[in-house]
Amino acid sequence: MSFSSSVKQELAAKVPKQSCCAVAQAYGLLEFGYSFSASFISLKTENKAVAAVYRSFTITVCGLEPRSITESASASGIITIKIPSKPDRIRVIERFGHASTDISIRINRANFECDDCAAAYLRGAFLSSGAVTDPNVDYHLELSTSFHRLSLDMITLMGELGFKVRLVRRKGNNIIYLKESEQIEDCLTLMGANNSTLELMRVKMIKDIRNKANRITNCESANIDKTAAASAEQIAAIRRIESRQGLNSLPDELKELALLRLENPDMSLRELGENLNKPLSRSGVSHRMRRLIELAQK
Repeated sequence: MSFSSSVKQELAAKVPKQSCCAVAQAYGLLEFGYSFSASFISLKTENKAVAAVYRSFTITVCGLEPRSITESASASGIITIKIPSKPDRIRVIERFGHASTDISIRINRANFECDDCAAAYLRGAFLSSGAVTDPNVDYHLELSTSFHRLSLDMITLMGELGFKVRLVRRKGNNIIYLKESEQIEDCLTLMGANNSTLELMRVKMIKDIRNKANRITNCESANIDKTAAASAEQIAAIRRIESRQGLNSLPDELKELALLRLENPDMSLRELGENLNKPLSRSGVSHRMRRLIELAQK
């Protein structure tokens, strides 16, 4: 099961505490369905739980008979729910304060009676037309509708709820979306998908730890490369001195360091300093190495 399907399964099991919130959720389910007008009211979904909630809320809130709603499934698994009777469709439209002649559908806030109704409406809208990307891949939550004014109203509503949403047109639909992980977490929590929020946070934490580990590994690799390059330069200088005048010509402290470097090409400057007869700090070893390189250059 995809992460998006899992979120919808969790939200579909959410039962509104107040009757007014049940009305608001039914409103979101229907208004953000595949179609919502006196001519057509329908939902298309692959999720059986969503289909069941859509049917249940429509019957309960709008007072329709179960037989007045038809359901069919395609070979590809798409479930289509319709209200075939025009009088029933008009009854649904008018239940939420819309006229059967309305061309442009918008959010009628008269259907929100308490402070929790907006969240219930958003939950219904997401069940019908929403999607959220697997956080292992990306952070993206969206709602879609073919009604442009409805999309603008939803942007305003979500803005009032504290979300910084964006809008884009895709294949004739208006896509309202969130991209920031914290905003998606807050949105899932507001809708009631607490378990999904915890899962998103868990995945995000693992990704952050993995990214930090990769940064440390990359930094260590860069340091190793830097150490190796410096060691190669130092060994080349020592070999040059050895071939031209011999290491016995060096002062004792430089000779000791030169021999230690030739025997230990992988050691860092700190490790070289620790292995001298008289231990020396990293900066002290670095100073002596510069003297060896300067001698080689001369």
